[in-house]
Amino acid sequence: MSTTDPQIIRCDQFIAHPPATVWRALTDPELHARWWAAGDVRPVVGHRFTLDMGQWGQQSCEVLAVEPERLLRYSFAPGSLDTTITWQLHPEGTGTRLFLEHAGFDLESPLGRTAFEGMGGGWPSILGRVEPALAGAGDSR
Repeated sequence: MSTTDPQIIRCDQFIAHPPATVWRALTDPELHARWWAAGDVRPVVGHRFTLDMGQWGQQSCEVLAVEPERLLRYSFAPGSLDTTITWQLHPEGTGTRLFLEHAGFDLESPLGRTAFEGMGGGWPSILGRVEPALAGAGDSR
């Protein structure tokens, strides 16, 4: 499911792994690189890291909020996009529903509008890569 509000991209994906395993996909740099981008992501408030976005370059981030196995929020591309990415994990049956909210796009700027339109279409497929990236990672319960 994918919905967009002005300046906010929201989507979610069911992942057939428990929250602890999905949390690792969000916070373990090696797993994170398998499904989205390489970078030294860590679940520590104030931690600054860079994501290698390939053709879109290196994007700075800073962790803003952490609730282990429940919520991870960080700034994304401060100084250019100035957006915030929030991941929320909700247990669902034997798996996890992973929710993404990417907020703060300036739709009045060409960069903001282009990023909003591109990422709005791209996020659902990125979320679809989380579960395959966890194949062989093992569940931590």
